[in-house]
Amino acid sequence: MNDDASPGPHYPALLQLLRTAETIWNSSRLFFARWDLSPAQFNLLNLLTDQPEGLSQSDLSRELLTHRSNITGLVDRLEKRELVRRRELADDRRAWRVVLTRSGRELMEEILPHYYRAAEVVWGGVSARRAKEVAAVLQIVAENTERASRSLPEVRA
Repeated sequence: MNDDASPGPHYPALLQLLRTAETIWNSSRLFFARWDLSPAQFNLLNLLTDQPEGLSQSDLSRELLTHRSNITGLVDRLEKRELVRRRELADDRRAWRVVLTRSGRELMEEILPHYYRAAEVVWGGVSARRAKEVAAVLQIVAENTERASRSLPEVRA
């Protein structure tokens, strides 16, 4: 039997990581629904919370690990709710910086205490030291995943 056809010793950890990520994503959808936000919208707002000058859509795309076209839709929906606004860059009128509005900042001030408490509940029973170790391991897994995906052959349509 070919060894590549059998799962290795890390496979159960990968499955658990995927199940955990899906569980967290589904729970976060329910959590943010009370503010009529998606997890992705919250993540964008959260990135802008500590950025008074805002971020470009390219920066948001890079930070959120998503395609720029997805950022455009997120920003459009948040702008319609007056939670963010686009501001022209002085040196490039084709580019925009996305900034929180006063309403966006107030909404984040309302959400963040609940969010921080929920994060502690999620990590209940896990020491701060252990959580730090898990974060370091997950960083390695993310880097390995990115490296592996770069080595995949391109798919042609």
